[in-house]
Amino acid sequence: MFKTIKNDLPASIVVFFVALPLCLGIALASGAPLFSGLIAGIVGGIVVASISGSSIGVSGPAAGLAAIVLAAIVTLGGLENGGFEKFLVAVVLGGIIQILLGLARAGIIAYFFPSSVIKGMLTGIGIIIILKQIPYFFGMDKNPTGDFSFLQVEWDNLISGLLNSLNALLSGNISVGATVVGIIALGILLLWSNVLAKKAKIFQLIQGPLVAVVVGIIFFLVTQGGSLGLLKEQLVSVPVPDSFDSFKGQFSFPDFSAIGDKDVWVIAFTIAIVASLETLLCVEATDKLDPDKNVTPTNRELIAQGTGNIISGMIGGLPITQVIVRSSANIQSGGKSKMSAIIHGFFLLISVILIPTLLNKIPLSVLAAVLFIVGFKLAKPSTFANMYKLGWKQFVPFMATVLPMAITGDLLLGIGLGLAVGIFVILLKSFQNSHFLHKEGEDVNDGKVKMTLAEEVTFFNKGAILKELDNLPENSSLELDVSKTRYLDNDIIEILEDFAHKAKERNINITLVSERGTVENPPSYIEFFKLRPKAS
Repeated sequence: MFKTIKNDLPASIVVFFVALPLCLGIALASGAPLFSGLIAGIVGGIVVASISGSSIGVSGPAAGLAAIVLAAIVTLGGLENGGFEKFLVAVVLGGIIQILLGLARAGIIAYFFPSSVIKGMLTGIGIIIILKQIPYFFGMDKNPTGDFSFLQVEWDNLISGLLNSLNALLSGNISVGATVVGIIALGILLLWSNVLAKKAKIFQLIQGPLVAVVVGIIFFLVTQGGSLGLLKEQLVSVPVPDSFDSFKGQFSFPDFSAIGDKDVWVIAFTIAIVASLETLLCVEATDKLDPDKNVTPTNRELIAQGTGNIISGMIGGLPITQVIVRSSANIQSGGKSKMSAIIHGFFLLISVILIPTLLNKIPLSVLAAVLFIVGFKLAKPSTFANMYKLGWKQFVPFMATVLPMAITGDLLLGIGLGLAVGIFVILLKSFQNSHFLHKEGEDVNDGKVKMTLAEEVTFFNKGAILKELDNLPENSSLELDVSKTRYLDNDIIEILEDFAHKAKERNINITLVSERGTVENPPSYIEFFKLRPKAS
């Protein structure tokens, strides 16, 4: 893991600055103590990343669970009446259930979501991140920045929030100081990534977001008391303990006397199921973003997440999942191994203990600028164009995922509608052939394997095909016969494209047999299947 530390250390700094405000915002949206969000971020970084098989996934407090957590605490009595301590019991039980799901090999569920839905989820999250940061960028919102769950007091949903923001902009109800430092930070980030990072290695080692944050702190200190000065509400808000005893007092512990409460068990199963689903979808999305095409073992991931939730619940933290915002920031910043996630967890821990006062001088508008860049990279206009070019069978499920998420801010609603539309499209255009993959022979002596794909191959077959390809031994030869295949889903083509990358590392020779002839190690499966004659 330390071989890539030159990549992982700068990436961990970026992830830290992205994760810090998100941990606080999710805790606020969940109606929980702010410190509980930081605990979840620390445990997600150090514990979950250490156990997980993901190279670039980053875990932390679960934005998709914020509404569930908020309702659960109220149901169990509220913060004042011990509801949070009872809720922590549900978090611990939910972690145990996740471990059991992992041992039962339930991680395969991730393979039953089409890539158009996964890409739609990524794009939808990107749009939400950008729109969500508008109030903070212009200093209009008094709440710490949150993740992509829309639970702000003054917002009913994304549309009303956007309209309120536009109204504030038009009426001049913005903070000049927050806006100025936000624009400066955005300019630094763009200059760093588009110009300076290509000029010298020093600009790759020292990351743009770190420079933007430092400039933001200096701006706050210089402008205090002036016309460009920032209010306390426009800065990061980390709890500041005045002694070791007050630091220990920020931790909460589960009230196990409530373990017989049926509401606790209902909440525990809800947390386990929703957190597992959100994690598996984020794993699928993160693996697609990974330039090295690593494949995360999903069952191990469930065990890692379950372990993290047990520890988080035991010391007063929120539920944890793998989070696409932090994971994508890690990838885009050049993270190569799990060390970036682990180091970011230690950064959170150290900062909370040693420098909370300094952290509270970071303008939220600077962090909003960082998230603008992250959101844009997830929701590039070119993504819409590329999905449209793939045809309506990919574009319709993609948009069915993006639009509900962008309108309501509900991650699960977007994924559910996108999946429903994707299944409808598949059932409309083709029937599922039970003999989608046939292993015709394997010669142990010469390492030759022949696989024949059937006439109809859809994303339902993704898990089995991935398993067969992953089981191929090193230094072997694969003959892949698609001569009889009339319909090959885009998801399967992407699997073959990703496997070709891994095959080179494992010294696996691939021979593709089609109606156009035989091709040795095609340079691009996507381009190859674009040129195939269309089936009647």
